[in-house]
Amino acid sequence: MVGTEQKSNHNQLSGAGYYISLFGAALILLWIGIFKFTPTEAAAIKPLVENHFLTSFVYKMMSVQAVSNLIGVIEIIIALLLIFSAKFAVLKKYAGIGMIVTFLVTLSYLFTTPGIWKIVDGVPVTDFFILKDLMLLGFGLMIVQNNK
Repeated sequence: MVGTEQKSNHNQLSGAGYYISLFGAALILLWIGIFKFTPTEAAAIKPLVENHFLTSFVYKMMSVQAVSNLIGVIEIIIALLLIFSAKFAVLKKYAGIGMIVTFLVTLSYLFTTPGIWKIVDGVPVTDFFILKDLMLLGFGLMIVQNNK
């Protein structure tokens, strides 16, 4: 009986952890996606986007604000897929794939943007807001792997 209780508690904690991660990731994506519609965020992401071999061409086709808006729409769609995947499991795969692509690209900005790394008191530092994407990439991989 004790083994069954421990397994049940483990499953409950695991389930709670999954939904906290799911809704936390959705909140982050939704919040940042909405912020992309502001001129402040559009200007802030411009150096990242314009220095990346996969995204630099977009400013030749659209304005700085239009590019930021497009990225915001993508982030909001992924957030909504995450939210609705709690009820409709078929959406998990698409949310996970969207997260993987999004966060691989944003993490790669750490290697393509000039001046993003600095040495402060002998320690290499960067714009830490991008580092949250490492955890979100991991969660996206978990979602795709455990797509049930």
